[in-house]
This record gives sequence, C-alpha cells and structure tokens, in this order.
Amino acid sequence: MVIRILEIIYFLYFASHIPITLLIDFQALLPEHVFPQTVKQLMRWYAAEYKDPMMLDPPVWFKSFIFCEGLVQLPFFPVAAYAFWKGGCKWIRTPAIVYSTHVTTTLIPILSYVFFHQFPQTPHPGPQTMRERLTLMSIYAPYLIVPVMLLLTMLFSSTYTGASQGGRSKSKSKKVK
Repeated sequence: MVIRILEIIYFLYFASHIPITLLIDFQALLPEHVFPQTVKQLMRWYAAEYKDPMMLDPPVWFKSFIFCEGLVQLPFFPVAAYAFWKGGCKWIRTPAIVYSTHVTTTLIPILSYVFFHQFPQTPHPGPQTMRERLTLMSIYAPYLIVPVMLLLTMLFSSTYTGASQGGRSKSKSKKVK
C-alpha cells in the first residue's frame, strides 16, 4: 500500500514535470519569442514574487543544468510517468536510480547558491532576507526531496529490488537439486 502511494506521487511528479520543463524551465535557455505571452508573464510574475533571478538572468552553470534537464531528463519523464502509473515496473529501477542521482547532484548547488549567494537588487532582485531565501528554497526543495525518496525506494523496496520479505532474492530462493 505504501509503495503504491509513492508510485502515485512519482507519477504526479513526472507527469507535472513535462509542462513545467517545456513552458517554464526552458525559458532560461530558449529565445523569448518561442513562448506564448501568458507563459512569459507567468515567469515574470514567479521571478518577482519568489525573487528567483536565476530564471530571468540565469548564470551559465544554471543554464547547463536546464540543458541537461532537456537532453537527459525530459525524455525520461513520460517513461517514468507511465511506469509509476502502471506500478511495479521493475525495469524502471536502474533509469530511476540514474535520474534521481543526477537530479540530486544538480539541486545541491542550486539550493546552496540560493542560500549563500549575495544577490544584487537590480536588474532582477534576488532573495535578500533569510525568509526570502527559505521561500525560494521551498520552491526548489520538492525537486530534491522527491528524487531522494525515489532513490531510496529503488534501492530498498522489495518491489523494485526483487528481494522477498525475508531479504533473499527470488532467484536465489529456489532449491538446487
């Protein structure tokens, strides 16, 4: 039952990540004319409301993370969404481990940057107070927390490791004659 709830969470995470990547995150990489006006306005509102200058004027290292998101992660999103919607798909284990490890290693520098960087007030104000920093970090945090949960599920759940309740692999539990 717990695994099924986690699979639904993972499904929602990956399914929602497709439009977020295409319509929001890619604005940090692609020319402005590619996006509809309403999506550009949504980005400007978000950046102003949550003081996220990385999306309006992204540092090169941040652009490289978005590039990897498009090249490596985006093709994985519908595959993962399908696997977790269906549930119990053991074949997703290795790709999910690779994905979750990759994303975790990209979120650590992003969260560190938000926490420690002294952002300028202009042209795009970044977080100045601890409250503003923590608010922005709370926007990024699910993209760290869910992949860590996914990694732990793939590493330790018998649904995905193939281990039986007794801790022995199904293939090893057969008697040799």
